[in-house]
Amino acid sequence: MKLDAALPPIQLKDVPAIAKAAQEIGFDALWTQETQHDPFLPCALVAEHSKTLRFGTAIAVSFARSPANLAYTAWDLAAQSGGRFILGLGTQVKAHIERRFGMAWPESVTGKLREQIQVIRAFWDCWQNGTKLNFRGEYYKATLMSPFFQPPPLPSLPSPNSRIWGGEGGGDRVIPIYIAGVNTGLAKLAGEICEGFHAHPFNSPRYMNEVITPAIEEGLKKEGRKRQDITVSMTPFVATSPEEEAFARMQIAFYASTPSYHAVMDFHGWSETAQQLSGFAAKGEWAEMPMLITDEMLSEFCLITTQEKLAEDLKKRFEGIADRLTLYSPFVPGEKDEWWRGLAEAFNS
Repeated sequence: MKLDAALPPIQLKDVPAIAKAAQEIGFDALWTQETQHDPFLPCALVAEHSKTLRFGTAIAVSFARSPANLAYTAWDLAAQSGGRFILGLGTQVKAHIERRFGMAWPESVTGKLREQIQVIRAFWDCWQNGTKLNFRGEYYKATLMSPFFQPPPLPSLPSPNSRIWGGEGGGDRVIPIYIAGVNTGLAKLAGEICEGFHAHPFNSPRYMNEVITPAIEEGLKKEGRKRQDITVSMTPFVATSPEEEAFARMQIAFYASTPSYHAVMDFHGWSETAQQLSGFAAKGEWAEMPMLITDEMLSEFCLITTQEKLAEDLKKRFEGIADRLTLYSPFVPGEKDEWWRGLAEAFNS
């Protein structure tokens, strides 16, 4: 199990220092997010200011971009970093795609994301192997690639980890693709065609074991793949103080209010609370929402422990479920550096 770090929402000028610090402390990968800033721009700086640190998007909003945009950007970042980049994609939810990005929401979420990935790989196959670009699907058609617009192939660089370069689990992928999800449809899709799955922070070990992992395995079986062919990355809530418990309760309430994520609450028998939270969110009454998250709910969705026992309890809680862990709290150099270093050492030993 690898320990990764999340890049906080910062200005680009601050990225080099964080990349250097993350590598020095011993994180395996550094993930960017698409919240307040573009997720790809920091990646170029991470590549430039690190040598062994893997990095990627967790996530970039796929439905806000064309497959060509994603293919070109990922290709350049992989080339710049010697194959350390991981393309992590997420669909977002309908309201944000339509009302924040001004894009159309598809009839089939898994159908469109499947095609996006297929088109991206068609571009990469064209650039790397000279294969004629000829993709024709329901959502996308990509058939034109003139030499003027074709980047050179990526060199066959030696891999720092065979599970990254050349595909997770030794496949033939040039750049690994992870997708994110809460429900079974995207988990199954990840098992079918992806190198990784970003589990949403709003989940529990029970939900992963009984809902998400079986869906991933169903997808793997369908395509004749094995569990080692995919990497499961999780971003758990962790609380080692009353302040962290309050923060986790607030975030859990926010996620639980989202209709697309109600399956998690339904699974645990808390559908009524989810509906109440959605009602508060619709009225903008955010302050009232955390009070609906009981201690039982908090313990399901958040690991409550001490700083001294955190590494041990993380491994115990997610053993056999996750291959990569990123704490929900972002890594900020200068804040608890020795604690972060000790945590990384516990995972690297």
